[in-house]
Amino acid sequence: LRWLKETQKNLGGKEPTVDILTQYAKDTLASGKVIPGFGHGVLRKTDPRYVILRDFAKEHLPEDDLFKLANVCYEAIPPVLQATGKVKNPWPNVDALSGTCMQYYGLTQEDYYTSVFAVSRAVGCVANLVWSRKMGLPIERPKSMDLDALEAIAKGK
Repeated sequence: LRWLKETQKNLGGKEPTVDILTQYAKDTLASGKVIPGFGHGVLRKTDPRYVILRDFAKEHLPEDDLFKLANVCYEAIPPVLQATGKVKNPWPNVDALSGTCMQYYGLTQEDYYTSVFAVSRAVGCVANLVWSRKMGLPIERPKSMDLDALEAIAKGK
């Protein structure tokens, strides 16, 4: 979101187009900066969570300026990243759009976006535990280790 806002500011009110954003992405990379929200450590295609958010945003906030910018980025940035030959996955991940949606609906404190992501992960873990109980699976009890034991492992003892 911060990158999108900075990009929007730097465009100075110009309507974002694929040509403008393509050059902007090239200039960003040439200056040694990265373009956040693109790529994924595991996926080698567009993040399905991004696709779901994009469909939602198309329906519920199609006239939002940040969404319009993010939508043009979806078209402009992957080819620029592919052309570098260094990027395994040039496609957007959920971070390319989640902040835009949260901002639109009033969650404007950007520092909390990671917390929202963590809570959603926790809900998934809890759901897994509920199903484990329902299916009668045994309780998992990982080994508990104190700090001394962890330090010994880290030191190779």
